[in-house]
Amino acid sequence: MRSFDLICIGSGPAGESAAAQAAKFGRRAAVVECAPRPGGAMVNTGTVASKVLRETALVASALRRRPIPGLTANPLGELSMQRFMARRTLVQMEEHDRIEERLDLAGVEILRGRGEIVDMNTVRVVRPDGSAQLFTTDYMLVATGSTPARAKTVDFSHPAVVDADGILSLEAMPRSLVIVGAGVIGSEYASIFAELGVAVTLIEPRSTLMRFLDEEIRAVLERGMREQGIELLFNTSAARIEGTADGRARTVLSDGREIVSDCALWSLGRNGNTRGLGLESVGVRPDERGIVAVDTHYRTDCPTVFAAGDVIGFPALASTSMEQGRIAACHMFDIPFLTRLADTVPIGIYTIPAVASVGLTEEQARSGGRDVVIGRGHYRDNARGRMLGDDQGLLKAVFDRQTRMLIGVSIAGEDATELVHLGQQAIAAGHGLQHLIESCFNYPSLTELYKAAAFDALSQLGEGSLRLAA
Repeated sequence: MRSFDLICIGSGPAGESAAAQAAKFGRRAAVVECAPRPGGAMVNTGTVASKVLRETALVASALRRRPIPGLTANPLGELSMQRFMARRTLVQMEEHDRIEERLDLAGVEILRGRGEIVDMNTVRVVRPDGSAQLFTTDYMLVATGSTPARAKTVDFSHPAVVDADGILSLEAMPRSLVIVGAGVIGSEYASIFAELGVAVTLIEPRSTLMRFLDEEIRAVLERGMREQGIELLFNTSAARIEGTADGRARTVLSDGREIVSDCALWSLGRNGNTRGLGLESVGVRPDERGIVAVDTHYRTDCPTVFAAGDVIGFPALASTSMEQGRIAACHMFDIPFLTRLADTVPIGIYTIPAVASVGLTEEQARSGGRDVVIGRGHYRDNARGRMLGDDQGLLKAVFDRQTRMLIGVSIAGEDATELVHLGQQAIAAGHGLQHLIESCFNYPSLTELYKAAAFDALSQLGEGSLRLAA
């Protein structure tokens, strides 16, 4: 029986990072993967796949967003599903190669098959041909990710009814699309397909989309989505979704209305991939959604079993999963490298317009008793923003009124997911109003939005503050 110091079950961002981290510090590490190629949902069905499609959609619609007199573009009339998916496949292949090369260079062995926990120090790997082999290990990391939740009232056997994984396998570009669930995944796919001219209806049982967003930023997003032509139906539930005889999808709403579309995407929730993993054999019991509870070191109720990534629930981001895997490995082997997740973790949502945030929203700050001043930088007043054709975008900065420190940034607009990192670094470094005002940014650049927001906040603090800045 072969032995390792660490076996990671799953080669997504958490498993890959944990195994590489341990190997770089001299530990024998292995990754168990049942899929043909590594990367988990991050590469194969989620983060990378959907973001490549977003960039492809933006390229296809570039002439519409930034018109040139005399030129017209109708991407939906010329773009097949196969052409639309081509670049996604290329980028996925490149990511597969990168992951395999990184693990190989670190000395991490990839064990092909399905991993099962036998006891607190033994993992069984069941190969695709049905044969099995036992491996012993000092520690194991459960990094099996998540899959879309499926409602019993939805007929997923029909080709026109899909979940977030199945939409990547559509054979034809739909002319109309119904999406149930206005969370991150549902909203991103709504934006992607609407950008191509697909008639999209987005159904959300709650009163708005993504309630964790700053209210003002969410309003910018909703306005942008409506301008794309997306029909937003809030406070509306889907009673059932079924296929039709002519190959389309029928969505029956709770009030009896019916919507027939070329395709229906069910995007309400995800479940941790823990079924049949054997966690119960070591005293670890996932909840009803398959989510595993861990402590601050990412250790489960079993001292030799850790878990990280989507399988432990919120925030379930690729970025945080990578860090969680590294931190878990460091705690397993007392490696003095990473001990905790950063206090300032950004969130990026790749809708159109994109949305990003870090730190506190205005609502969170005020509900927590903070006295704040808000600064706004509008894309329409920024030269680079106008060049990019974004006249609705907004950067919103939250400053503590007493200390003048930056405590939160929320952005909706072009390159929001990149811009947010300057706010992240400013918050982490304890910078505030004066620092942003004194900074000299490139012109023209979207980064100047931070300076505009700082001056806007400063103007609200009174004449004395203006003299101080001068």
